[in-house]
Amino acid sequence: MSKASSHTPMMQQYFKIKSEFPDTLLFYRMGDFYELFYDDAKRAAQILDITLTARGQSGGQPIPMAGVPFHAAENYIAKLVKNGVSVAIAEQVGDPATSKGPVERKVVRILTPGTLTDEALLDEHQDNLLVSVCSHQQRHGIAVLEISSGRFSVFEVDGEDALLAEIERLRPAELLLPEDQIFPDPVANRAGATQQAPWHYESDTALRLLTTQLKTRDLRGFGCEGMKTAIRAAGALLNYAQETQRNSLPHIRSLTVEQPDDAIIIDPASRRNLEIDINQKGDGLYTLAWVLDKTATAMGSRLLRRWLNRPLRDHSILGLRQNLIAQCLQQYAHEDLHQHMKQVGDIERILSRVALGSARPRDLARLRDALTVIPDIRQRLSELEAPLGADICERAPEFPQWVSRLQAAIIDNPPVVIRDGGVIAEGYDAELDELRSLSENAGDYLVKLEERERERTGISTLKVGYNRVHGYYIEISKAQSDSAPTEYIRRQTLKNAERFITPELKEFEDKALSAKARALSREKMLYDALLTDLAEDLIPLQVAAAALSELDVLTCLAERAETLRFNAPELVDESVVDIRQGRHPVVESLITDPFVANDTSLDGERRMQIITGPNMGGKSTYMRQVALITLLAHIGSYVPAEFCKLGPIDRIFTRMGSADDVAGGRSTFMVEMTETANILHNATRDSLVLMDEVGRGTSTFDGLSLAWAAAAHLAENTEAFTLFATHYFEMTALPEQYSNTINVHLKATEHDERIIFLHSVEEGPANQSYGLQVAQLAGVPPAVIANARQQLSQLEQQTSPVTPVVTAKTGRSAEPAPMQSDLFASGPGPAEEALAKVNPDDLTPRQALELVYALKDLI
Repeated sequence: MSKASSHTPMMQQYFKIKSEFPDTLLFYRMGDFYELFYDDAKRAAQILDITLTARGQSGGQPIPMAGVPFHAAENYIAKLVKNGVSVAIAEQVGDPATSKGPVERKVVRILTPGTLTDEALLDEHQDNLLVSVCSHQQRHGIAVLEISSGRFSVFEVDGEDALLAEIERLRPAELLLPEDQIFPDPVANRAGATQQAPWHYESDTALRLLTTQLKTRDLRGFGCEGMKTAIRAAGALLNYAQETQRNSLPHIRSLTVEQPDDAIIIDPASRRNLEIDINQKGDGLYTLAWVLDKTATAMGSRLLRRWLNRPLRDHSILGLRQNLIAQCLQQYAHEDLHQHMKQVGDIERILSRVALGSARPRDLARLRDALTVIPDIRQRLSELEAPLGADICERAPEFPQWVSRLQAAIIDNPPVVIRDGGVIAEGYDAELDELRSLSENAGDYLVKLEERERERTGISTLKVGYNRVHGYYIEISKAQSDSAPTEYIRRQTLKNAERFITPELKEFEDKALSAKARALSREKMLYDALLTDLAEDLIPLQVAAAALSELDVLTCLAERAETLRFNAPELVDESVVDIRQGRHPVVESLITDPFVANDTSLDGERRMQIITGPNMGGKSTYMRQVALITLLAHIGSYVPAEFCKLGPIDRIFTRMGSADDVAGGRSTFMVEMTETANILHNATRDSLVLMDEVGRGTSTFDGLSLAWAAAAHLAENTEAFTLFATHYFEMTALPEQYSNTINVHLKATEHDERIIFLHSVEEGPANQSYGLQVAQLAGVPPAVIANARQQLSQLEQQTSPVTPVVTAKTGRSAEPAPMQSDLFASGPGPAEEALAKVNPDDLTPRQALELVYALKDLI
């Protein structure tokens, strides 16, 4: 690039600003467009599919350029941010009339994936989180900010697995990591991960930033003073947010401490398998949230997803939620409350835009409507005998002063932006009304002036007019121009007429021409004052928004309970999972036939079910429904079951389905074994474990051995609540060794060599796999099916030696699996070598018998 002095003054200004943001697309305001230059222009043109042009020359070279209209910039910025691109907005801040050279410009805001607040750039149903991580040894501090709502929280976890689980739960839009620390690949290479300089994570700097932001002397009041790594992460996050917003973030006034032990832990693989709010394809269709989300507001929709992704272990909190749902159902209050909540809207995000000074007129209109309906909501809640309802009323008081002011200030249906005025209602400000009247009534004044002057002067050709060049004038024909009064001052001579101005008309002209601009300026001043005053009451308004979003979720859950025939679960302290007539909420919503409900009974004596049955028989559905019922109970919801009693649950694990990790270099079987290892290492007696087809990714004997050993470990050592589905019928011998293990199977029957799935769970092992019948159902050619039947018949006639397995705990033996020769062995084994050295003719009968025992030991 040429020296700066060889460029035009405007491009010198551009390069100076761009040097501060080398990795960010710079939107450089020029008139009615945001322009991009050089590499920024090329990159934007490719992503946005806009025209790449050239603007003259600078430094002797053509300047690549692309631009977007400033009034339509939101759509373009949204597309860039969705592609993970950050955008810096450079606006004109100087006065063109007084500027010498280029008008002064500066970056007023930086838009990054994790720091968005504009409604058009956000998914209203999903949190848009900025997350920062800082580690010390195996302790990981995590800070989380949703800048569009002001929710700011911190917590700490131990170990890599816990870190991965939390990152998967949060799914941050942007993840900040210190560049001098090493993180596992799923964290370091995650989309949106950006490295920050180490000094942003310095302890003293972080503490000073946080106390300044929260207006406190220390962090003791928030309960996080001892969380050193979390505080460092929070400091770096806050610094980044302030830098991008170019703002002090006045809506962030509190810091919440999350305790990981307060929630049921769900690892990343289990989240994917359960399809809580994201399905296997990566969208939200046919998920648990898809079935449940009938919330009235977007902020309620986001809270529901947060609850689903972080089910709680505290039975007292869950009991309060259940109680409010029960009261709503008894009095049909959820219907009324839902209708009221529809008028509330997304005030959580509106209030953040108010604090940041970016709220639009329609935001204030929606806020006005929300505050107006709060008295009706409080009245309906007060009729319920629910402690949580009273608590919500306390947190969401009425705001009569703001209802009256916003009703007086904002017209019923304001325009989208304040730029062109027409937002402030008539009667709110006398000066604004006068300016508007002057501007809007100019036509009437001119008509009356013309009539008056004609009558006063007697000049019939006199008329009053206006043009942009000469302003207002009185025009008289040439023939009558000599009769013009002496106070008429000649302004312009035309071929057939003369134009005049009078002191009165000149005074009106000065007022009328400036009235519109002055009215617009006055209106913007009044609007900004409204935002400033609203921001002073921000904290109680935010508290009210949080309470209303909680009410929205609970009334939604009440409606779902009524519509979907859910019942209240019983949460107890004893170790039990007792579900009667349980159903899978998502599958039930997708099928037209009645769903076949099933029971699950696990307690202190029965810890594991070995589940057998045909493919497509419903094993996976049955297992998942147990996990989803458990999850729903732990957000305070009713559940799809006739009866449900659950004891303490600390974790939910699932090892289901088959998928590889090509990017990570892991085969399907490697992924399966990694997930299995995670379960065996971390499950406890209070965990719910779902394992489906363990060992199917390798050879039959290897897989069977691994499945047997994994199930035995869970039954003997962990004693977690376990549903273990398998096609290895040898596994059905496990209950012979472990009294806490039972066999159940998914029932099916055969008719005319075709399978009929009954989907009911019954005790005892399945009697066959029905694999050929399922293959026939899938459309495998008849000739192939016939050949398979012949091969199956031959295999069933063969017998394989089995080796008993004896456990240390029971001392009893079982015959779970035929042994397989070592595929990697080379040469004779020890027994063969020993036998090769023996001459049978030299052995006495006693020596021969001892040799047999010795060889048996070697084998």
